[in-house]
Amino acid sequence: MSLKNKVAVVTGGNSGIGKAIALELARQGANIVINYRSRPEDTADLERQINALGSQAVGVQADVSKLPELDRLIQTAVAKLGRIDIMVNNAGIESRTSLLDTTEQQYDSVLDINLKSAFFGTQLAARQMIQQGAGGRIINITSVHEDWPMPGNLPYCLSKGGMRMLTRTAGVELAPHNILVVGVGPGAIATPMNQATLQNPAQAAKLNAAIPLGRVAKPEEIATVVAFLAGDGASYITATTIFADGGIMQSSPGL
Repeated sequence: MSLKNKVAVVTGGNSGIGKAIALELARQGANIVINYRSRPEDTADLERQINALGSQAVGVQADVSKLPELDRLIQTAVAKLGRIDIMVNNAGIESRTSLLDTTEQQYDSVLDINLKSAFFGTQLAARQMIQQGAGGRIINITSVHEDWPMPGNLPYCLSKGGMRMLTRTAGVELAPHNILVVGVGPGAIATPMNQATLQNPAQAAKLNAAIPLGRVAKPEEIATVVAFLAGDGASYITATTIFADGGIMQSSPGL
């Protein structure tokens, strides 16, 4: 598989799953626009790693929950690298709050970063791809919780459920332009978001026991799925979600 000379934008791209995606797409030959909101030193280090792989890397600091900054990200990608072929809507946070406890601020933060940024990231990238005239790939990093309740983390589940329908509906709308829209739904992944659970031996053991494969995934195992979906081998996949969850959705009533 080769993505040589393709240009990919990865939101939330300097840590966790986003960083792994950026590196894997670069290994396949793509040039990468790394969106980040904080830790510029991590972005600079990732740029060096991507350059060492023979690909170009451009870091763009932008809060993708704000439409003007998201638009600036897309415009910078085109100005610096000439086009956009792959848009990965990866940026995400969670509040770990229930229906009864969630504040308006928590709700707005989670929905704006997770869902609003994916909606307008899809819109802006699609407009650019249509202008280019060669189709493209939009990949939304969702979660098993787009379909699977997680009591005590309702805004997050709501945002991922919204991404589910964004993926399906945008995939249908954009199909005539040969723009494929696919979700990737990770299960439990060893990322900073899950750090507290994984550092607690009892909680980590409980989580591993709930997964048929017996372990949480590495971010790189999600990145390879994204790279496949960005390549020619996935040319007939759109308007759906590919789950990479170690079988947990089929074996447990919820977490």
